[in-house]
Amino acid sequence: MYYAKAYPVFFVGLRDPLLKCRKTGRDSRQIKWMTLSEAATQLQHARKPVLIDLYTDWCGWCKVMDQKTFTNENLIQYVEEKFYPVKINAESKDAILWKGKTYQFNRNYRVNDFTMYVTQGRLEFPTTVVIPSDGTDPQAIPGYLETKDFELIAKYFGEGGYGNIPFEKFQKEFKPSW
Repeated sequence: MYYAKAYPVFFVGLRDPLLKCRKTGRDSRQIKWMTLSEAATQLQHARKPVLIDLYTDWCGWCKVMDQKTFTNENLIQYVEEKFYPVKINAESKDAILWKGKTYQFNRNYRVNDFTMYVTQGRLEFPTTVVIPSDGTDPQAIPGYLETKDFELIAKYFGEGGYGNIPFEKFQKEFKPSW
């Protein structure tokens, strides 16, 4: 009987951040996400980094990021201008085609092999992945990102800092504006 009373308090505590974020982001505009194949087609016309929101259906912090981070108007405008924004369910059972290779669902890890590729096997969600416009290896940033943290990363890749300026130097000189 004592344990039965403790469980509801515990679960309500876990759900609380999700309930709060649903209320604040309900009427907000969202990023216009595209599929990876749409991004690949667009890359043939104009080179931009691909920004991937790698999520799972069960991930609470993925939902918080959708409702809080990805509803910031400045962030939305910047991402849609500077990147090809793609949203991928890490556990997708659908085949994913990227750069001539087909990635399938991996039963051992319970994720799509594309997830393994872009995260280098580091399975944490949410994960923000940037595939630089120069075609170099994907850069995975695991974990929930608040808008101010996301701005730093987006502008590092979106303003051409990646590959030209060490991240630590960029970070020291960075002045957030969102």
